[in-house]
Amino acid sequence: MRNLIVAIDGLGKSVLRAVEEMGSILILFVSVVNWMLRPPIKLRLIFKQMEFVGVKSLFVVVLTGTFTGMVMALQGYYGFRMFSAESMVGSTVALGMTRELGPVLTALMVTARAGSAMAAELGTMRVTEQIDALYAMSANPIKYLIVPRVIAGVVMLPLLTIVADFVGILGGYFVGVPVLGINAGAFVNNITMLVGLDDIYNGLVKAACFGFILSLFSCYKGFSMTGGAEGVGKATTEAVVLSSISILVSDYFLTAIMF
Repeated sequence: MRNLIVAIDGLGKSVLRAVEEMGSILILFVSVVNWMLRPPIKLRLIFKQMEFVGVKSLFVVVLTGTFTGMVMALQGYYGFRMFSAESMVGSTVALGMTRELGPVLTALMVTARAGSAMAAELGTMRVTEQIDALYAMSANPIKYLIVPRVIAGVVMLPLLTIVADFVGILGGYFVGVPVLGINAGAFVNNITMLVGLDDIYNGLVKAACFGFILSLFSCYKGFSMTGGAEGVGKATTEAVVLSSISILVSDYFLTAIMF
């Protein structure tokens, strides 16, 4: 009986912590939207974060997108060959990249590279009392620290997704046509026939949502961390895990709504 009471008590505390954290994230979301709409717009800070989130993530996104398209072409070829439908490999790669794998894998890679850095940077600023100093100077930290990062995430994720889609389809082409011997005309023709602009647009909308999620959650974890240097590492880990899970969960609901 005692063990049951302890288990129920632990479960209740976990639920309360989760609800409290959801409330804190919602409050931060409202504050970010509020300060985002208030002038002045800090373009220098925004462009600096856009470079950090977008330009510096370009290499890992290109690498991920290229090999994802190549693997999809390889696996798709072996599957379609059983039905003598090898020409469908191109459209399969293109649809998979534009609808799902492009935005999702790009968001996960940016979360691992830029999201973790956001949490670590803000957590370090919290430990060294730089955030408290902004409050002391009557400067709102959300306006100066979080809003530029959220805007950069929303703007740069769709652009990185476009790059990932392109190199993924290109990687699928180079595996499918020169290596596996698929007819080049059929490969490209099926892409143009079966992949529409809606598929691309919906993938970019997903990417923008993922950019907002990863930047908001990463900033929240770093901004609200406690516990000194150890807390910075914990906040960084939690930011990556929470953002990644939220991206995958939201991807299901966005897919159910859009397609």
